[in-house]
Amino acid sequence: MQMDKAKQKFRLTSLERAWILYDVGNSAFVLLVATLIPIFFNALAEGGGLSSVEYLAYWGYAASAVTVITAVLSPILGTLADTRNYKKPIFTFCVAVGVIGCCAMGMASTWLPFLLIFIFAKVGFSGSLVFYDSMLSDVTVPDRMDEVSSKGYAWGYIGSCVPFVVCLALVLGAGSIGISQMTALNLALFITAVWWLVTTLPLLRQYKQVHFVEVQEHAIRQSFARIGHTLRHLKEDRQVFWFLLAFFCYIDGVYTIIDMATAYGTALGLDTTGLLLALLVTQIVAFPSALVFGRLSGQYPSGTLIPVCIAAYAGIALFAFFLKHQWQFWVLAVVVGMFQGGIQALSRSHFAKIIPPEKSGEYFGLFDICGKGASFLGTMIVSVGSQLTGSANVGVGSLIVLFVVGFVLFRVSDQK
Repeated sequence: MQMDKAKQKFRLTSLERAWILYDVGNSAFVLLVATLIPIFFNALAEGGGLSSVEYLAYWGYAASAVTVITAVLSPILGTLADTRNYKKPIFTFCVAVGVIGCCAMGMASTWLPFLLIFIFAKVGFSGSLVFYDSMLSDVTVPDRMDEVSSKGYAWGYIGSCVPFVVCLALVLGAGSIGISQMTALNLALFITAVWWLVTTLPLLRQYKQVHFVEVQEHAIRQSFARIGHTLRHLKEDRQVFWFLLAFFCYIDGVYTIIDMATAYGTALGLDTTGLLLALLVTQIVAFPSALVFGRLSGQYPSGTLIPVCIAAYAGIALFAFFLKHQWQFWVLAVVVGMFQGGIQALSRSHFAKIIPPEKSGEYFGLFDICGKGASFLGTMIVSVGSQLTGSANVGVGSLIVLFVVGFVLFRVSDQK
C-alpha cells in the first residue's frame, strides 16, 4: 500500500513531462557541442595552421567568451522575466537564437567564423537555460523538485542519444553514402536543430507563469533596480550567498570537463571514433545514474549528496592529469557519467528550494553566471595551463583546485 502511494506521488504531470522534454531537446545540442563540433573545429583549425595546443586554447577561449556574454545578459533578462507574462516570450527568443545558430554553423568554412557562430548559438542555448531552470518552481512543488529535476537530466541524457546516433552515423559513414563530411556535418546540425525545436513545443503550449512580480512602468529600468537590490542584500541570505560561491567553483569544473572532453582527447592524439563512442557511453551511463540520485534524494538531503558528487569530480580531475591511453578515456567517460547528472540535477533543485519562487528568474540569472551551460574560470585554467606548460594533462588536471574549494564552500553554505 505504501509502495503504491509512493508511485502515485512521483507520477509525472503533463506539465512536468513537457518541462522534462525540453531537456531532451537541448541536450542533443549539448552532446553535439561535446563531440562532433569540436572535432570539426579541429579540422578547420588544422587547415588554418593552428597547433593542437592552440586549438584546445582557442576552443576554451570561445567557451569563456560565451560565459562572459551570458554573465552580462542573464541576470538582466532573468530579472525582467520575473515580471508577469514575460518569462515565456524571452525563453522562446533564446531558443530561436540557439536553433538558428545551430543551423548556421554549417555555413562556416574557416575556423574563426565557425567560432563566432558557435558563440552566437551557445549564448542562445545558455540564455534559454536561465528561464528553463527558473520554470521548475512553476511546473512542480518543492517536495517533488529533486525527483523532477533528476528525471529532466536523466531523460535528457538518453533522449539526446537518438539524434546523436543518426548524426554520428552520417559523419562517420559520409563517404560510404556518397556525401562529403561537410555535407554530413550540415545535416547533423540541421537534425539537431529540428529535434531541439520540436521537443520545445509542448512546453511552449502548456507553460504558464505562476510566480511573478506585477507589471510596472519602465519594466527594463525596474529590472535593473530589482537586481541591484538583490545583489546589495545577497549577503544577508547567507545560505544562498555561500551556495552560489561554492557552485561557482565546482560547477565550473564540471562544465569544463563536459565542454572540453572531446577537445582534450583530440589534443592528446586519441582516436576520434573511440572518443565519440566513449562520450556516447557517458550519456547512457548518466541516464540510470541521474535516476538513482533522484531516488536517493528521497532518503538523503541534497546537502549530503552534492558533496559526494563534488568529491568524485575531484578524483576525476586527478585521474585526467595522468590520462594518456584510449582505455583510460573510456574509464573517465564512465565515471563522469555516474556523477554528472546527480551534481547537475541536485544543484538545480537545491537552489530552487532556497530562493524566493517569485524571483526565480532573477536568482537563476545569478545561478547561470556561476557556470551554467559554459564555464569561464575552468576553461581559462585549462587554456592558460595548456599553453604555459605545453601539456593538456596539466591544464585539465588543474581543475582539482576548483572542486576542493567548491567542496569546502558548500559545507559552509549547508551549515548556514
